[in-house]
Order: sequence, then structure tokens, then C-alpha cells
Amino acid sequence: MRGHDRINTWLPDEVILEIFRRLDSKASRDACSLVCRRWLTLERLSRTTLRIGASGSPDLFVKLLSRRFANVKSIHIDERLSVSIPVQHGRRRGDQSKLSALQLHYLTEKTGSEDGQFQSESYCLSDSGLNALADGFSKLEKLSLIWCSNISSLGLMSLAQKCLHLKSLDLQGCYVGDQGLAAVGKVCNQLEDLNLRFCEGLTDTGLVDLAHGCGKSLKSLGIAACVKITDVSLEAVGSHCKSLETLSLDSEFIHNKGVHAVAQGCPLLRVLKLQCINVTDEALVAVGNRCLSLELLALYSFQQFTDKGLHAVGKGCKKLKNLTLSDCYFLSDMGLEAIATGCKELTHLEINGCHNIGTMGLESIGKFCRNLTELALLYCQRIGNLALLEVGRGCKSLQALHLVDCSSIGDDAICSIAEGCQNLKKLHIRRCYKIGNNGIVAVGEHCNSLTELSLRFCDRVGDEALISIGQGCSLQHLNVSGCHQIGDAGIMAIAKGCPELNYLDVSVLQNLGDQAMVELGKGCPLLKDVVLSHCRQITDVGLSHLVKNCRMLESCHMVYCPGITAAGVATVVSGCASIKKVMVEKWKVSERTKRRAGTVISYLCVDL
Repeated sequence: MRGHDRINTWLPDEVILEIFRRLDSKASRDACSLVCRRWLTLERLSRTTLRIGASGSPDLFVKLLSRRFANVKSIHIDERLSVSIPVQHGRRRGDQSKLSALQLHYLTEKTGSEDGQFQSESYCLSDSGLNALADGFSKLEKLSLIWCSNISSLGLMSLAQKCLHLKSLDLQGCYVGDQGLAAVGKVCNQLEDLNLRFCEGLTDTGLVDLAHGCGKSLKSLGIAACVKITDVSLEAVGSHCKSLETLSLDSEFIHNKGVHAVAQGCPLLRVLKLQCINVTDEALVAVGNRCLSLELLALYSFQQFTDKGLHAVGKGCKKLKNLTLSDCYFLSDMGLEAIATGCKELTHLEINGCHNIGTMGLESIGKFCRNLTELALLYCQRIGNLALLEVGRGCKSLQALHLVDCSSIGDDAICSIAEGCQNLKKLHIRRCYKIGNNGIVAVGEHCNSLTELSLRFCDRVGDEALISIGQGCSLQHLNVSGCHQIGDAGIMAIAKGCPELNYLDVSVLQNLGDQAMVELGKGCPLLKDVVLSHCRQITDVGLSHLVKNCRMLESCHMVYCPGITAAGVATVVSGCASIKKVMVEKWKVSERTKRRAGTVISYLCVDL
């Protein structure tokens, strides 16, 4: 720094650390760490969270990171995230050789070979890496090990013995055994959150031992695709996990007996998600009778639930706020009416593919659930305009509406929502072919708080609708993919009226051309993500105008745009300093563009 360094002279470490903790982006923190050595040291001390890819020598990464970040409390390791040893530009050759030597030493230690013929396990987090993690991060409270398939019970036992303050553990896709889980239950007495999705090596023995050990502290449990975990485990959970608040079950080996045990033994249960094909109304009746604090209930793919179960929930779960019904074929209007009359605090409702629920059921929601803030109707062919007319009259607090493949809902319904729910912020509509300009014009006139609008493949929506939206709303997110009646006039109105727009999808708009791109460049400088694929009239000229002023652009998809050439692709890459992803045909990328920004370019198909 030039002149007198007043910041480092006057501010103590504690103040600078607090400033770093309040930074809301990784980029800002990284920039601060480059100011001086003191700031680098303090920024490392302020880090409490790390994300590590478990491909490309994660064991080595864990060892390196544990020396640099002493105060980390949360670590997320995901086998699907690929990483590599970073090459730091500007380093002296000797420093880089030290890093390479360190990597080679690690591989030699791991495989006993220096000729590069090491086993593939070197690229996945192992028990050795987990042991190093436990040694290096003594303050660890939250750990996620996603699809780390080389982790075994030995590594988990080592972790449990050294990380005594662990509160959250995610083992999704890890092939750990009962011994490891039992060790966690025995030692980690503060464990509150446990996810066991796709842990195929576990049986009832491990989960029962864990419930005996740390059941008093456990508040959240997730089980999915664990074929050896049965009702026996849930009986142990019901007996020992009295503080359990969240339970997620996805298994064909769980029956009424297990769910009944949890309902009876866990009176504080607030969140219940079930995808268990062998569970029937009997279990749901027990939930309604016992789980009086239930706030969220999600039922997926139930072929044996009927209105009887929903009647019990409506009668007993008066605090229910969030309900999801997905592919529950035997539920009807009567069941939904029971929820509406009994659960008047309901704020979120999603109905997906429940073909026997129709207009009458949703009308009752509009009449009795006055606090509804979000409504999602997916593949509901029997729900018509009258249902949303009632919602518009009764649910004045509605902020988000999602409609997918609802063939009986048209403009009258959307007009009623627009006039009655003027606090609407999100409107997502897909393949609702009866909705046209009239409904969306009403939204533009009445819903001035709207920030997200998605109208995908709505054939009757045209420029008139977007002109109204541009005049009445300040959108941040717009998706009009497949609305073939929309052209330059509609998008130009958005460009003039929505200066805060940061996401735009105009794919498959055959009437959209360069004129709209020019106006977008002038009016939407905050645009970060744009999808132009299948727009045949957009050319390099329009693209250059867009790029010229949208300096924050990070993502651009332009596949199957015949008017965009290699020159247009090069313009995007060279003109956008923040660009992170460009989707385009391979033959449109010149060798120079590849050299300049090969890492940000993605190809739809290598042979195009």
C-alpha cells in the first residue's frame, strides 16, 4: 500500500476478522486475502466453511486445508465435484515444484509407486483422508460426505472418536457399515442431524445402536434406499429419539408399524416426508392423532392412502402449514376439504398428479386457508377456473403461483388471481394452453410486486402480455421459452421497463431478432444469464450489442442459432469479463477462442 497504512495500524485483529465474517461472497473474501500477508492470515482464520470435491486427491486436499484453516466448523465433500491441485499464476518455479513434489510424495505414500501407476482409489476420499480431517479440524460441527464410496466403518469410527462436537452428519451414498454408525451414536452425544440416504451397507443393528447412543439429541433423520433398514429401526427411533422434529422416509421396506412407533414416541415431530408404498391410512391416522405439532407433511407416490388419512390429519394437525400431495391417486376433493377446514394455518400447498382432486377441493382451500402464500398445481387436469377464482377472492397473501399442464385453467382464473392477490411475486406457468394475453395483461396491471415470471410454451401469450408486464412490473427473472407469438416488441418493452432483469430465457422464439438484443443491451445492464437457443433471427450484430453493455454476463446459451457464427462466440468470450459458461455448437468455436476460454465453453453435442 502507498502512504501510511492506517487500517493495519489502527484496527486490531478482532475487528478485521469480524469484517471478513460479514462478507457475503467468496469472491470478496478471496480479494481481501490478496491485500497483504496479515489479511491473508486473518481471512483464513475467519473461514468456517469448506467445500471439497472428492475427485483428484481429496485426501491430500484435506491435509493441506487443515493447516491453513484452523476455525472451520462445516465441511462439505462431494464425490461428484471434480477438483485438482490449483496452479497459482505468478508463483516462482521452485514454489510450484514444491507443490508438485508434495503431490508426488502423497501418491507414493499412498500406492508405494513413483511411476504414476497408482490405483483409482487415490482419486477418492478414503479412510486415511477422513482420519486426517478428524485430526485437522477439531472444531468440526457439520460434515457432509456425499457419494464418498471409499469411506468405511473404520474411517467413521476414527472420525467419531475425534470430532466430539459433531452436530450434523450427511452420509448420502457412503457404503459404511453398522460398526461405524454405532461408534457415532456412542461418542457423538451432540448429534442432531443425520442423513442416511442410499447407505446400502447399513442394517437395523447400526441404526438401533445409534438411537440408543445419541437418541436424546437427535432432531432430524433421513432414510432412503436402505434396503436392510426396516420397522425395527423406526421402533428404536420412537423409543429413544423423543426430541425428533424431522423425519424423511423413502423405502418399500417400511410399513405401518414403523411409522406408528415414530408417531407415538416422537411428540415434537414437525416435519414428515413419506415415500413408502407399503404404508396405508392406518399410519396416517396415527400421525393425525399423535403428531399435534406437525407443520410440514409431504406424501409421495402413495397408492394406498385415501381420504380417511387426510381426515385424521385435518382433525388433529391444526398447526400444519405446508402440505405436498404427489401422485396420491386415491385422494379426492373430500380429503382436501378436510385439510382446508381443519388446517387453517396452511401457507404452502402443492398438488402434483393427484388425478381425483378437482375444482371443489381447491375451492375449499380458497375459502378457509386465508394465509396461503404459495400454491403449486402440477398435472391437475380436473382443477378449473372456479377453483382459482375462489383462491383469488380468499387468499390475499398469495405470493407464488405455479401451474404446470393444467389444461382446464384459463384467463379468467389468472385475472382473478391478479385482481385478488396483488402481492404476487412469482408466477410460473408451463403448458397451460388456455392462458393467453388477457390473463397476463391483468397481472401486469395489478401485480406490481412481481419479480419472477415464467411462461413456458404458452402458445396464446404474445407481445401484448409482455408490454403490460414491462409497464407494471420490475422483473428480475423472465422465461418465455416456446411462446412463439412473442417477438421484438414484447422483449423491447421488458428491456425498457425492467432494468433489474438478471435472468432471461427467450429460447425457441422464432420472431425474435437483433432489435430486441439492442434494447436489452441498453436497458438491462444487470443481466447475468441469457438463453437464446433456437432463435433463428438473432445474429452476431445483435449479440455484440447485448454483450457491449451487459458487462455482468456470466452464462450464455446460443445453440441452434444459425445467425450466430464463430465471430459472435468470440465476441461473447472476449467481451464479458465475468463469463463462466457458453453453450454452443462445437464447430462455431475457433482455435483462438478455445485457447482464450476453453474452460467456459460447453458443447451440446461434440459432433455438431
